[in-house]
Amino acid sequence: MTASATGELSAELDSPSADLRAREGDGAGRSQAPEAGNSTVRRILLGSWLRRLREEQDITMKEAGWHIRGSEAKISRMETGKVSFKERDIEDLLTFYAVHDDEERAQVMKLVQEANTLGWWNSFNEVIAPWFGPYVGLEDAAALIRPYDLQFINGLLQTPDYSRAVIASNRTLGTGEVLRLVEMRQRRQRKFTHPTNPTNTPKLWVVLDESAVRRPVGGPETMHKQIQFLLHASTQRNITIQLLPYSNGSHAAESGAFTLLRFAEPDLTDVVYLEHLTGAQYIERPDDTSRYLEAADHIAVDALTPDDTRTALQYLLKRS
Repeated sequence: MTASATGELSAELDSPSADLRAREGDGAGRSQAPEAGNSTVRRILLGSWLRRLREEQDITMKEAGWHIRGSEAKISRMETGKVSFKERDIEDLLTFYAVHDDEERAQVMKLVQEANTLGWWNSFNEVIAPWFGPYVGLEDAAALIRPYDLQFINGLLQTPDYSRAVIASNRTLGTGEVLRLVEMRQRRQRKFTHPTNPTNTPKLWVVLDESAVRRPVGGPETMHKQIQFLLHASTQRNITIQLLPYSNGSHAAESGAFTLLRFAEPDLTDVVYLEHLTGAQYIERPDDTSRYLEAADHIAVDALTPDDTRTALQYLLKRS
């Protein structure tokens, strides 16, 4: 784009925004249930249930760990759903927690089997970082995903060519690895852009910093097709896209990019995902996630409305 076009777009992006909290139900997203077979959800729910049973019996994590020939740390990982479950451990814990009813125990053991079922993303384990797999499981189970992106278009809205250009910038990856990661990114995206169950489609509400649509990734043709795809995706009922213009100045998310995930099950708390170069952080404490939810609401108010965003994207498309 020319310098004059840059200035014109910044001016065009500087328009009033409606309060989307009323339009989107304050981002609650709790009326939609995730797919019943998601193993990540099953692990979290089972872990939460085991924690309640332990606390009802006034048993410490250290005592529970000793009972299954493990440690306090092992019980903590089980109760937060961060590990798979051994049937023998669960059988022993149920006995220790005074769960003796055969039918109830059978229901729990069925849940254990479901929790240990590998998700589709495990077939990509040879190319994904170990800290990313848990995120994909949470993403696959979420009823509402609210990312704020700074540098690039969000992965769930990338075209294959754009994804390839972004991923290939990591020069430690071979061609085969790049193609597999692009394939996985497209697989993640399909649930949102090509929903198979209209009554149970998760919502994607993305706020993109203006820099994300300005950064020339993969060349003019790649960017042209990418913006076309954003325009198409923005017309879907389950996808909301907003641009946060440079001219907005400072804003509530100045600490950087993040993704907020919300779930339909009342036992599942919000999770905030923060990714950095060599790992990721999962924030689950309600006091912390509520701060991110507040920030997400504020930048959604500051950003362009979805309609104005489409106008801005059309402007970019004509000049790409």
